[in-house]
Amino acid sequence: MAQLVQLTATVSESQLGQRLDQALAELFPDYSRSRIKEWILEQRVLVNGTISDKPKEKVLGGESVTINAEIEEDVRWEPQDIPLNIVYEDDDILVINKPRDFVVHPGAGNPDGTVLNALLHYYPPIADVPRAGIVHRLDKDTTGLMVVAKTVPAQTHLVEALQLREITREYEAVAIGHMTAGGTVDEPISRHSTKRTHMAVHPMGKPAVTHYRIMEHFRVHTRLRLRLETGRTHQIRVHMSHITHPLVGDQLYGGRPRPPKGASEEFVSVLRKFDRQALHATMLRLHHPISGMLMEWHAPIPQDMVELIEALRVDTELHKDQLDWL
Repeated sequence: MAQLVQLTATVSESQLGQRLDQALAELFPDYSRSRIKEWILEQRVLVNGTISDKPKEKVLGGESVTINAEIEEDVRWEPQDIPLNIVYEDDDILVINKPRDFVVHPGAGNPDGTVLNALLHYYPPIADVPRAGIVHRLDKDTTGLMVVAKTVPAQTHLVEALQLREITREYEAVAIGHMTAGGTVDEPISRHSTKRTHMAVHPMGKPAVTHYRIMEHFRVHTRLRLRLETGRTHQIRVHMSHITHPLVGDQLYGGRPRPPKGASEEFVSVLRKFDRQALHATMLRLHHPISGMLMEWHAPIPQDMVELIEALRVDTELHKDQLDWL
């Protein structure tokens, strides 16, 4: 079954001189440049109402662009008996607590073994719902709460609620650096211009807003509570890196271990062994897509983050006489 894709945008003046495929890849970061190039060659792209089939054609800025394309659904999606940690279920929705090292949706490099494959096995009728009911994602190594639609009406309402920013998602994280106050990062995000697995803050990106507040101070790290207004790929990770406070363990965005001065070998070892971004989706609040009832779920932080935070507390206590903010 093919999924219809209809996209419209206006080329920015700042994109003057870019190739058409490059400009469109920046305007539509959810799709790879190679896929966009295929669509151009297939004459599925209109520029100012006229078909353009030349990926190398230069843009001037200000052009109106429309893409009408189809994406073939992946026929390799197979049910797989993979356990799911289900925290809530009714006739319309599932809420799961996702562990680390668990990809949500099949893709390049991960054709199976995903949350989607597990959902198809757990509840076979979900195959009739687009993307097996998945309406938002967590990164492979981000843990925590996700809602899944079991029916098409539930999915329609959940997608609409996400677009209207009516679903509240809060996260816990440990960031590198001593942060003095909470705040908001309001910076657009797009796919990185050269590293296609990375996202980046970019003026031509999609709007992205992350609110954060401080939960706990450590010597040179900070425990945070964050709330998403939008749900861009890698949003929290990109935004925290952008303000020079990448997440502990996030090697993609600069979160390599930075042990504080005088740290014990034991503490340094804990930091170096923490091999994923310290990020957990801890709270999910939404109106039930069918009943309209306001519902809320909480998932405590997983054991690896518990141990990291405890190690940070011990290190801070050992050096508290050197800290002027205590």
